[in-house]
Amino acid sequence: MKPKQLGFELPELDRKKTQAAVEAALEKYRIFKFITFEEREASTTAGYSDIPRSYTGTTTDQTASIAIHNVDLPAQRKAFCERVERTVKRLHPKQRLLIEERYMNEDYVLDYQVYKFKFNPPISEMTYSKIRWRAFYQLALALDIAVEKEPPSDQK
Repeated sequence: MKPKQLGFELPELDRKKTQAAVEAALEKYRIFKFITFEEREASTTAGYSDIPRSYTGTTTDQTASIAIHNVDLPAQRKAFCERVERTVKRLHPKQRLLIEERYMNEDYVLDYQVYKFKFNPPISEMTYSKIRWRAFYQLALALDIAVEKEPPSDQK
């Protein structure tokens, strides 16, 4: 007799697509974190055209749309970065070390630099791959960017 299972099972993820999605999210984090936001400014000179304008029934407010952009975009970037940081902090210490050193701190850090020089004692490439996949799996589920495997289709 089989034991009764609960109604929740962890999904089987498409490894390559999920890894690409997590790496893209971490790249976005690094860009948002380390590249400054350039505010837009309102144009103070009038623009003239020889073509007569027709009435479109809409009004535009350049200053308001620029102000909204200058407030909302940095807030969205900050919220995204904080969400990623909170998610990474909940990982196992080895997973957190790997993700922070490889993907969140500097550009141009290679995998071998992390598993040879950042881990103490150094770990093997295979162990590094296992730790990284577990971290990616958890990040993908937590950030809601997991790509599930498609069920095999029956060919007839």
